[in-house]
Amino acid sequence: MRSFGSDNHSGISPEIMQAIESANRDHDLAYGDDQWTLGLERLFKETFGPTAKPYLVFNGTGANVLCIDAMCRSHEAVVCAETAHINVDECGAPQRIVGCRLLTVPTPDGKLTPDLVRTQLHGFGFEHHSQPRAISIAQPTELGTLYSPEEVRALADLAHEHNMYLHMDGARLANAAVALGLTFKALTTDCGVDCLSFGGTKNGMLMGESAVMLNPALDVDLKYRRKQMSQLCSKMRFMSAQFEAYLTTGVWERNARHSNAMTQRLLQGLAGMENVEVVYPVQVNSVFVRLPREVWHALLEDYFFYDWDEANDVVRWMCSFDTTEADVEDFLEKLGNRLRG
Repeated sequence: MRSFGSDNHSGISPEIMQAIESANRDHDLAYGDDQWTLGLERLFKETFGPTAKPYLVFNGTGANVLCIDAMCRSHEAVVCAETAHINVDECGAPQRIVGCRLLTVPTPDGKLTPDLVRTQLHGFGFEHHSQPRAISIAQPTELGTLYSPEEVRALADLAHEHNMYLHMDGARLANAAVALGLTFKALTTDCGVDCLSFGGTKNGMLMGESAVMLNPALDVDLKYRRKQMSQLCSKMRFMSAQFEAYLTTGVWERNARHSNAMTQRLLQGLAGMENVEVVYPVQVNSVFVRLPREVWHALLEDYFFYDWDEANDVVRWMCSFDTTEADVEDFLEKLGNRLRG
């Protein structure tokens, strides 16, 4: 099976498999007291800055919810884009587990701006109104668009002016870093981000994400709150070994660069095809297109992908770290055949 449905559909990078195998020798302590996890905190500080504190969890939803729990109480609220993963694809986990409210904002491209956020910044001190406490953005967004460092800084400044925090969902942060030519630290800590959901599962890791506290004020009792959320892994060394390999061997950059490049190749192949409209800027490893319903329904017989907005016949195609040029060429050929009927 070859898929353009999600970068979650790909396998595991050889470096990650080797790291897991290396950790699978002899015994070690559980629940994060192993040698790999103890060394990982130093590595995260080197990567994100001296204030960074990682809390490994099983998945991206766990990282997002733990970050939100660090920022908010149940009477408070998070401002996010209407298309945000925390709003659309997490089955209400932030609301159920933290109890807080999500204040969603329609956006033309998945990106929040200070002006858009300000529409939700009211009712401070009014006991009948959920209190805005955090802003959450994704880098890249769910629509594959990118924030510049200046745009992130503007949102962080706005949050801090109102005694709020800025959270970044960085499930695909590697793709953003490669596309912008910046380090992880330059995209997060240096821009004023207070906490980060950092992932590698979509970029060659097997499993495991991390909630990273960049603002020490948020690092309060999180080891207990992670446990209460059922996100504490007993054999954590296998997560930590993956992150160590991911961050030290260059695999994160190589994989992200490749998936971005394959997406650009896909985009180039779409040029000139009739009845194919690219609806958002293609900046990382996703392409959103509008095409006739009968075409994308038929194309699903050849390749799996998601109908992103079925009402408007918009679908999403994604490339992975192991997508090949042959995959792209075959996909384009089959698309062309379906367009011709």
